[in-house]
Amino acid sequence: MELDASEIEAIDVRNESSCMFDGEYALSLMRAVNQKLRRVDLQDFSFGKNFLRDLSKRGLPCQVLALRSSHFQKLNITGEFKRIHTLNLDFSTSLTSFKEDCFTCMPNLMCLSMCETRIINLWTTIAALSKLPSLVELRFQNWLCCNDAGPSATSSEGRLDSRTDFGQSKSAPYTGASTVDIGVTTDYNSTTEEALRNLFSLNDVVTNHEAQSMIEDSSDDSDVDFSFRQQEHGYRELSSIFFPRLNEQFDQLNEVSFDPLHSQNGEESLAAAFTRQITDVTLKLVSCHASPICFEKHYRDYMIASLPRLKVLDNLPIRTIDRENATVTFSKYFEYLPYKRKHKESVVSILQKRELRASHSHMQNPMQKSSYTPGKSKYFYTRSLCAAKVGSSAWPLLHPLSIRSNGLGSEGMGFRPRQFEYHPSDSSLMVFGTLDGEVVVVNHEKEQIVSYIPSLGAMNSVLGLCWLKKYPSKLIAGSDNGSLKLYDIQHMPATTVSIYDNSAGSVSFDEFDQLTSVHVNSTDELFLASGYSRNVALYDLSSGRRLQVFTDMHREHINVVKFANHSPSIFATSSFDHDVKLWDLRQKPLHPCYTASSSRGNVMACFSPDDQFLLVSAVDNEVRQLLAVDGRLHLNLEIASTGTSQNYTRSYYMNGRDYIISGSCDEYVVRICCAQTGRRLRDISLEGSGSGSMFVQSLRGDPFRDFNLSILAAYIRPSSKSEIVKVNLLESSDSTKENSLCRNSCPFNSMGG
Repeated sequence: MELDASEIEAIDVRNESSCMFDGEYALSLMRAVNQKLRRVDLQDFSFGKNFLRDLSKRGLPCQVLALRSSHFQKLNITGEFKRIHTLNLDFSTSLTSFKEDCFTCMPNLMCLSMCETRIINLWTTIAALSKLPSLVELRFQNWLCCNDAGPSATSSEGRLDSRTDFGQSKSAPYTGASTVDIGVTTDYNSTTEEALRNLFSLNDVVTNHEAQSMIEDSSDDSDVDFSFRQQEHGYRELSSIFFPRLNEQFDQLNEVSFDPLHSQNGEESLAAAFTRQITDVTLKLVSCHASPICFEKHYRDYMIASLPRLKVLDNLPIRTIDRENATVTFSKYFEYLPYKRKHKESVVSILQKRELRASHSHMQNPMQKSSYTPGKSKYFYTRSLCAAKVGSSAWPLLHPLSIRSNGLGSEGMGFRPRQFEYHPSDSSLMVFGTLDGEVVVVNHEKEQIVSYIPSLGAMNSVLGLCWLKKYPSKLIAGSDNGSLKLYDIQHMPATTVSIYDNSAGSVSFDEFDQLTSVHVNSTDELFLASGYSRNVALYDLSSGRRLQVFTDMHREHINVVKFANHSPSIFATSSFDHDVKLWDLRQKPLHPCYTASSSRGNVMACFSPDDQFLLVSAVDNEVRQLLAVDGRLHLNLEIASTGTSQNYTRSYYMNGRDYIISGSCDEYVVRICCAQTGRRLRDISLEGSGSGSMFVQSLRGDPFRDFNLSILAAYIRPSSKSEIVKVNLLESSDSTKENSLCRNSCPFNSMGG
């Protein structure tokens, strides 16, 4: 209580294994210190939810805050942190995302480190970081220098030093950092000052024997702390030895210790290791402690283009040429707003322009040519409104479909969906089949069951579903045991307690063994079935007979068969033999119209709504759009692969054929790309609610609502459940009181072990 009147200039609080105290008393102590609190370093702490909740809501007057190895999932800080200039969240391996306004309480934050977190979404990350007006240094990984012999230095624990911070502010320096030995392959006689200035600016540290001895002395990190004078000697003195003319170029310097650069199998920890050469300076850079976001294609260019005030990214300075290249890369591979809109507009301003145009057209002489033509298309205002709404928030509204029905109670049934389809003409209806063999028709707007068919006999997964177009009350359902039935939902009860006669309102067809897909043609006369075989069966809907079985259409099993949307005799097959083939029933399909090959096994194919394109999805994010007429490649989405042969990818169209949505079963993101240019518009991240990670089992675009889709999300163990998640990109998740995918009330959300 007497600190304010004392001669003590600053107080640092550090929690280590040998010094553990209660979270409540820790907060009381730090707030009592008040304005003289300079640095708070809490590593692997176990103060619990109440500590984090209080810290988040009330804030802290420190300048440097290190919360390494913390167990929070979604960052949501709302308290007062006006003095903080450095925040370190390294090794918080549960951290996956941010709340949109989580950084608005840190107006003076200059340096932020999030190495080895689980951050992956470029769009939500940038939306959160853009609220930091003073941010100049950002780190999701460490680009480190090494020579041909391997890493030049490692910390004694094989990880980032627990006391290490980075990017010191000139106005508020701090103590306690440790310097490291970084090996550099260079010509010390070089006179190319500009090249060295580009390579060794804010973050690169040069070595000598004294720096090495400092590392050796810091092996016992429980009691070693370096004074400010030692820190200055490590930077200024050592840099003057090797690069005397660069001394005045070091406005700020970064001190980093790092773990071994090689994994257990001896390979580098990141395949993106590269060597940069400028004039006679060669520098090998290897990534260490990378977060998943670093593996996104063009990650660095996206960050640089989106954060114009940033000066250092991942320990590498951002040069003028880097910014120029980043701008070009961003415009080539990313879409800032839907429909190529260049600037964000409010909905109000767009509506005002539309009203002005309508008034102008009404008052204009019919013979006079209009001079105000803001749009070339009749869809101009609709698309502008969509662009404005999508651009208003990077966090779309995600809502898990919760089914209620008479006799089920408020908790519903606990269905396990395996396949689902929107109704082609009724915007409120959706059907899904379950792993237990049930077929459920729901009003997804009211979240109520419309019709229900229980599993009869042995439980089998429903893998094939297809609505009829001319007879909107009917649908085809196929199970993996080969069962094929035509149901009329008008004859299906709405409750599970009713006794359902399977023979009423249904037609059975000859079984197709190991079925995986069914699809009805555009005239509702025929349908096709495929499965774990090289054959396809053709059925007549009116008679209920199987007309023909086309054998050996591929070299391996056919995963999906699809009719064209407008041509009743044209269909496509996709197989794990890497081929997709187009067939015509009028030619008694002995030979395909054409064959197009992928580099991996094809998971599925579908036609665009106008049948102009054929969208093909192969294993591990290989997504290509072909011209349906002849199979020529029109577009390759170039989504980064994960390297696993079990990462089954599925892609569909959204907004007609304006956009492509793509997801894979080993990833928890859905990617949205322009179907004309391939440029990425947005990624949607699924966030579990404590039951484990969620992954994309399947997905569909809503045929009646722009920028709406549904995702069949599957949880991995221990729950192994699945649910349908509705996504609305035109509405922000913040517009509701609580995102139903983030149910935990903790301010850091979903504390876990």
